[in-house]
Amino acid sequence: MFHIVLVEPEIPQNTGNIARTCAATGSVLHLVKPLGFDISESAVRRAGLDYWQYTDVRVHENLEEAFLALRGMPCFFFTTKAETCYADINYPAECALFFGKETKGLDEELLVKNKEGCVRIPMAGERRSLNLSNSVAVALYEALRQNAFGGLEKKGALHRLKW
Repeated sequence: MFHIVLVEPEIPQNTGNIARTCAATGSVLHLVKPLGFDISESAVRRAGLDYWQYTDVRVHENLEEAFLALRGMPCFFFTTKAETCYADINYPAECALFFGKETKGLDEELLVKNKEGCVRIPMAGERRSLNLSNSVAVALYEALRQNAFGGLEKKGALHRLKW
């Protein structure tokens, strides 16, 4: 099982897309406060997030609380500042993938403390970053691929069609 940790996410649409990806993959979504939006039941229903009920969402008051919930689990920190490519890492079947807020990424102090776990997604030239929900999808599916997709169904409805 993979754990996606969003530290102080700001944009509700990104978090909604990530929640959908977590629902589709059976991954746990951890949200570290403060959040830039409301995730109350009425707000989620109003936003039309019909897959939210299939997502295991855990909200943490701060980063320390999140680390406590994930204690003993290998952690990887996605940042444009890392030297190591995300595809050069061996992801264990249970680990946590950390992503920072859209405007600033992960805190510099957190990255320095966890330098050995910092990874980046390659980009052309001096591009600032990928969209947060795209970054999560890229990273999560690489971890899933390395672990034989963790029991996810590999065949779609197309294989059931009669030709």
